[in-house]
Order: sequence, then C-alpha cells, then structure tokens
Amino acid sequence: MELGILATAFLLGFLARAVGLPPLVGYLAAGFVLHAFGYESTETIETVSEIGILLLLFGIGLKLKPATLARREVWGTAIVFAVAGTIVFAAILLAVGALGMPLARDLNLETAALVGFALSFSSTVFAVQALERAGEAGSLAGRLAVGVLILQDVFAVAYLVVAEGEWPSPWALVVIPAFALLRPIAGWLLNHSGHGEILVLFGFTLAVGIGAGLFDLVGLKPDVGALVAGLLLSGHPRAGEVADRLLSFKDLFLVGFFVSIGLQGTPPAAAWALGLFAVLLVPGKTVGLLWLFTRFRLRARTALHASLTLSTYSEFGLIVGAAALAAGYVDQAWVATVAVAVSGSFVVASAGNAVRYRWYDRWSRRLAALERHPSIEEDEIEDFGAARVLVFGMGRVGTGAYDEMVTRRGPVVVGVDRDAERVESHRAAGRQVMRGDALDRDYWERVRIHPEVELVVAAMSSHAANLECVGRIREFLPRAHIAAIAAFPDEIDELRTAGVDVARNLYEEAGQALADDAAAVTFEDEA
Repeated sequence: MELGILATAFLLGFLARAVGLPPLVGYLAAGFVLHAFGYESTETIETVSEIGILLLLFGIGLKLKPATLARREVWGTAIVFAVAGTIVFAAILLAVGALGMPLARDLNLETAALVGFALSFSSTVFAVQALERAGEAGSLAGRLAVGVLILQDVFAVAYLVVAEGEWPSPWALVVIPAFALLRPIAGWLLNHSGHGEILVLFGFTLAVGIGAGLFDLVGLKPDVGALVAGLLLSGHPRAGEVADRLLSFKDLFLVGFFVSIGLQGTPPAAAWALGLFAVLLVPGKTVGLLWLFTRFRLRARTALHASLTLSTYSEFGLIVGAAALAAGYVDQAWVATVAVAVSGSFVVASAGNAVRYRWYDRWSRRLAALERHPSIEEDEIEDFGAARVLVFGMGRVGTGAYDEMVTRRGPVVVGVDRDAERVESHRAAGRQVMRGDALDRDYWERVRIHPEVELVVAAMSSHAANLECVGRIREFLPRAHIAAIAAFPDEIDELRTAGVDVARNLYEEAGQALADDAAAVTFEDEA
C-alpha cells in the first residue's frame, strides 16, 4: 500500500512542480485522491509524518538567531499580525456563518479563533523556495520575512504545547536544564563530525533521538524537544551546514505529513467553498503585512517584497489544525478547509511573485505614500559616489584585487561584501567597503552607482554566486567591463559565455606564479 501512496505522491508532486507550484500542493492532492479511492493512512505514513515535523522544528531551532528576532520590525510585525490576523479571520468566518454559509454557520467563538489562528501563519516552505529561486534569500526583505516566519513557527509550537493538555513528569525539571549542559558537548561533536554521513546521522540523532526522545520520556511534547535540540546548535558556525544537509531528508519525510492530511478525508463541498473563500482573502493579508512593515520604517519596495513573500497560508496551519483535531477542538472538515486554503494560496502567491517587480513599478508612487521617514539605516538608499571600480567579495582574492586597483587608480575603488564583521574589519584598515549582497536584486535597485563605472570584479568564493553577480552587473551596468575568478576550466568557459571580459583560473594561475618564483630562485642559485 505504501508503494502506491508513494508513487501517487510523486506523480502529483511532479505535476505541481511542472506548472510552477510547490510540490506539497501535489502531495495534499494525492492524499485527497487516494482517500476518495478508499485508501487510509498507515502506521508507516504516520511515523514518516512525525519525523518530518521533528526535522522541520529542529531546523527552525538551528535558525533561531536572537539578533534577527530582536529586530522590532520582525517581532513587532509577527506579534501584531498573529493577534490581528487571528481576530480578523475569526470575525470573517463568524460573519459568513451568520449569513448561513454551510460549515461556518455551526462555528462557535473558540473554533473560529483556532481556525483564524491557523490561517494567520505564512508558509516557511514556500517563502524559502521563492527567495532562493529569486536569489534574494540574503536580501533585507528576505531576512525580515524569514525572521517573521520563524516567530510564527514558535507561536505554533507554543500552541502545540498547550493543546497537549497534559502535565509533564517531575523529571522534566531535570531534563530541561540538562539541555543547557549539552550545548558545549553538541558543539564539540558537530566540530568533529566531518562533512559526510556522520554529520547527517548526528543531526538525526540530536533531533529525533535526544531532543524529541528525552522530551517524550518525561511527558513533554516531542516537537518542542526537537526545537530545543536545534537551539543547542543555534549560533554555531556549522549550524547552517547541518540544516542544509538535513533539508532534503526533512522535505522527503514531510511528504508523509501532507499525504496523511489528505488521507484523513476528501474535503466536502462546504470545505472547498470556505477554503477558496479564504484564498480570496490573501490580497488582504498582503496589504495588512505591507502596512505593518512600513509602520516600522521600511521602504515601500522592501515592505512589498517581504509582504508578498509572506502572502500564503502555512503548512504550520495544517500542523495546528491536526493538533486541534487530535485534541477534539475541531472536526476533520476544518482541517480539510485549511488544506484547501493553503494549496490555493500557493497558486495565488506564485502568480504574485512572478509579477511583483512590475507591480512595484506600476504602483511605486502610491506605495511610497505609506512610507515613514527616515527609513531604518539598513534600508536607506546607498550612494557609491564617484566610484569607478567595484569589487564584490572582499575575501583574500577580492582584497588583493582591491589593493592593487587602489595602487593603480587611486581612491575610486569601492569594495562590497555581505559579511558585516568583514566590512568593519576592512573599514578599520582604511578601505572603502560597503555592506551589500551582489546576488540581491533589491540591493542593486536601492543603490546609486555612477553610470560611468568602468570595471566590476566578481571575486566571491562561489562560482554560482559569481555567475549570478555577472548577470546583475550586465543588467544594471551594461557598459562596465567585468573580471571574475573561477576554480576550474569549465567555469572559465561559463563566465565568458555569461559576458565576462577577463576570467582567471585562481588555482592554475597561482600554480604558474609559484613555478615562476621557484624557477627564478633556482636560476639565481645556479648563477
């Protein structure tokens, strides 16, 4: 039976991806279709589903960065929208219920609040994929959106704890402080786990075995244990690597969760009607988020992109709905309603993200009326002044290129790097370096660059990043010459095809320079 379920999930997930939708829309549809043909969820599917949720929460814990979450534009937006969104969605559901709409007419205040709370979340899966496709994961709008998403996920976890409704064992008073003592041990193990399968196994063990297992043992919610286990490594230099290595496994196991939601029951007609009605409210969600972000002094463009990234309903809404169903607070029809709303919102958000730049160009003047001045420092328009040479990526190679160009051209060279600490270090050394992400389209559109820039050097450590940077340079500085580095001959060919004027193989030329110097020393000795 599991093989048939897996094959159906793959087929419909593949079709969803083929038309530009997140595959999870296909997984939900697979569950609904299979249920219509008499299939039911199995113990294996439920186990896979639970592991997927644990890995999802573990990943959230890994990404919890206090500095980002402490920004008032992040926590302020997340808290206000969670409260306001719950109230507004609940009020709308009660209103349509009062008008006699099936399913909604039987709502009480508690159920309406729960459904409203589930609809107040935005999808982490959709947002991260959309940001990565657009190359804007590191943009200010992207980072703020992800911060809001993480806090929303924390709110959902808090609800899961409350929904459990059981008092933990007294041993919980020992287990929770013990996690603080585990932090240095977990960090040491991570440092010595290499980069292969041991690293993946370490992440699984920490999330599912130690975090979820210990919390379950003392009567605490296993989901929270996985989140806390992730927090043990939050801030560790390799936390991002663990999250990246577990990403595919998490996505694979979450297939079980989405299919299991569908297998619980094909939505009745009333659930379809209410779910699609909720989809019609997505633009209102966008407007509400846009207004909130601009209240915290974000430029209208940044606020619009962050809001569109968050303009979906969430897989966490399904998790909250499933928990409420298990606790007896809602019935299956409402979980199906949320599932329809989540799927439909992905369709709307995909279309919105495809045309968001055109929307801003068309409505920029009206949107600017929402802005509050001055903008926050990180979102202000930056001016490169009289710079004629730009160096993107101020690592060792970029720094060498910068210093050489300053020697040849004088103070018309500006370096750009995304790492704040590196930027400050260069400034302390007397270099003109600005913080920015060359891969972020938003960054290019909020800086003032002299149109007579002559040369741009792409010196980042990632070949994919240098290629993306070249694309941005060609778009925004079409007359500038471009120089870039690579590590392999085929990468040199790709850079030249992309329009680079000068491409150098970093290791090959370093070897040639070493051989030249060695030969010079040898010949001097012989002389």
